[in-house]
Amino acid sequence: MSTDVSGMIECRPIARIWGEDDEDAVWHAAIDLFLLNTGNAYNALACLFGVRNSFGFRPLTDDRGLPEDASTGLRGAFNAWGRPQDAHGTTWITWAELAAANWDETDRSGTRSRSMVAGTGTHWAPVWDVMRTLGEVHGPEHVRLVVWFD
Repeated sequence: MSTDVSGMIECRPIARIWGEDDEDAVWHAAIDLFLLNTGNAYNALACLFGVRNSFGFRPLTDDRGLPEDASTGLRGAFNAWGRPQDAHGTTWITWAELAAANWDETDRSGTRSRSMVAGTGTHWAPVWDVMRTLGEVHGPEHVRLVVWFD
């Protein structure tokens, strides 16, 4: 049985201007991953999120759950997808965390790097392009990717 990734990129535009504690500094849904055609290459899912990690990657993020302050748009997409108990591996990561990651780190065998399986030359490139652009506008800590798996 295959594992598919679903999710959304969110941003918090007002936070950069007025600060994270401002009442209007809330997260907004930016774009659904479906539109960016990430595919479900298991080595990428393993190194990024720890899902189907038979490769032995140290995941960048795993099982953080749905953010408590998730946008209305994200919550709607998550709830429309199915019930929360139907999803597994739900997690999130900011553009700041992704930008700071060691993309040369390899899997257990030492043959696959993060960059090789999920870097800018892979199906994940459009996701990184969108997050980078939003990060330049709103600040890297105010852009995040939220994912879940079936």
